[in-house]
Amino acid sequence: MKKRTPISKIMTSNVITLNSTNGLETAEMLFKENNIRHIPVVNGDVIIGMLSYTDLLRISFADAINDNDVDTVVYEMFTIEQVMAKNLVSVNSTTTIKEVAEILAEKEFHALPVIDNGKLVGIVTTTDLINYLLEQF
Repeated sequence: MKKRTPISKIMTSNVITLNSTNGLETAEMLFKENNIRHIPVVNGDVIIGMLSYTDLLRISFADAINDNDVDTVVYEMFTIEQVMAKNLVSVNSTTTIKEVAEILAEKEFHALPVIDNGKLVGIVTTTDLINYLLEQF
């Protein structure tokens, strides 16, 4: 395992994003269609927050009978900006995989935006790290 491998080697660079004018139903659709759990919220190229599928579940009522579909009535009561995480920790594309693993192990979140020169260039998740580790064996 290389100790200085940059996160750019394992991050997702074709990032699905939302903006603050999108509705929460749009967010849920993107989560499900793309089988993802984190979506950066941007204003142009600048990231302003991160929305997770868990954030949606926190404000809604999961219907266990109907394949965990979320009760979308509650989505009309909140905006993305009200639900998203705003005080983000980010890394840049040259941050090492080890450094990212240390951040994620210490914090209570599972995804980090990757930002170069103020612009969102990727996202790295705990799943990316696990897949990288599995490739090493």
